[in-house]
Amino acid sequence: MPVSAKLDLNRLPVWRALARTSAPMTIGILGVLSVGLADAWFLARAGETELTAIGFIYPVIVALTSLSIGLGAGTSAVVSQALGRTGGDDSTSARLALHALLIASVLAVTTALVFWLTAPALFGLMGARGAVLDAVLAYVPYWCLSFPPMVAGMALNAVYRAGGESQIAATVMLLQSVLNIALDPLFIFGWGPVPEMGIDGAGLATMLARTVGFAGLAMFAFWSGRLCLNLGALKGFGGSLRKIVHVGGPAALSNAINPAGMALVTSAVAVVGDTAVAGFGAATRVQSLVFVPMLALSAGIGPVVGQAWGAETPERAQATVRLTFWLCAGYGAALCGVLWAFADPLAQLVADGQAAAELAAQYLRVVSVSFFGYGILITANAAMNARDRALWSMGLSAARIALVYVPLAWVGVMVAGYPGILAAAVLANLAAVWGALVLCQAVGLLDLKLPGVSGPARRLQPAD
Repeated sequence: MPVSAKLDLNRLPVWRALARTSAPMTIGILGVLSVGLADAWFLARAGETELTAIGFIYPVIVALTSLSIGLGAGTSAVVSQALGRTGGDDSTSARLALHALLIASVLAVTTALVFWLTAPALFGLMGARGAVLDAVLAYVPYWCLSFPPMVAGMALNAVYRAGGESQIAATVMLLQSVLNIALDPLFIFGWGPVPEMGIDGAGLATMLARTVGFAGLAMFAFWSGRLCLNLGALKGFGGSLRKIVHVGGPAALSNAINPAGMALVTSAVAVVGDTAVAGFGAATRVQSLVFVPMLALSAGIGPVVGQAWGAETPERAQATVRLTFWLCAGYGAALCGVLWAFADPLAQLVADGQAAAELAAQYLRVVSVSFFGYGILITANAAMNARDRALWSMGLSAARIALVYVPLAWVGVMVAGYPGILAAAVLANLAAVWGALVLCQAVGLLDLKLPGVSGPARRLQPAD
């Protein structure tokens, strides 16, 4: 069937296409982030054991969740380029949605099963003992059962984003988050006939919210024709698998690099002391919230670049990347001004104790001068993923962490203490800007005449 005009982002001015794909994701991403904050808040009132257990669980599930985010990046790249080549044929999108759903299901079930079986040994090695380990292992089965619908839902969301329908993906993310937060106190503390379940209740709330969210999204996708469920739609599955994994595999690793690097940086912060770790952690929680608009831009740029590249209009892709970089720079400058003015009260809200709050405020003031650099990094990564250059994207993230941030953080803490860590963060973000400009120039997503990145862009065929 012919596509509806709403799916063809190439028909819109670049700024409107970018706004259409990015703006709704701001709300959706805030909803997702709020679930983690709500879990921690409710469990802190359930008991120290439950809160400690979540501390062990959180970094592991963040790493596993990167798989679903990477799969979404691969799906979005494949679908958006296909829609660009075909002018937005709905049948292409529906067929690729089925392929993505099958790949997501197999990957998620396998990952969840392995995690479930290895959880006792894994968390034991991490240092969980006694009642804390028992609480961790009580939560794991619920989370494993919720993992397949989460991954499958992200794959379908990627199909909608690729077609310029980010509002659907964002609405599902928001409603799912609201349901999760509403169920948290009911199952954690109990009410009426519902017994008090503690951390088990948090796991059950997450599982139910994700299952309901995926079921609703899948039914809507089938009803609207965005998902095809017949055997004929399996044609070309092998090619879709190769393309999605080609982008999604490196994207998943790229997403996992940052939390791994932050763990190493936190180890360097620990040299200063526990108060420094508390202040650093509080500041990064504020950082994750203020980064939401840039994260939304990174989610929105992929479909616009992918459709433009698939339609063999690289100039439009370049215009999108330039606009996004300028938006990151402008938002970063405004954000820096706000944080310089309000760092102290913000730090007081998230930090425990005056000393930790002062260190958190110091981080927000100093590192905020380079926040724009992180925005350029993640939007460049998304653009290169949409351009089928996921290995380049992964290399950029890995270089920022492994060659700049982590080594400079350890050198900095030995030379200057906590300020040395802050200097390392600033330099890492600024280095990422230069790397993003160079790599985007090299793959044809920019055409710049700047020192260090000068020279004509590599002449690459749009569909290569």
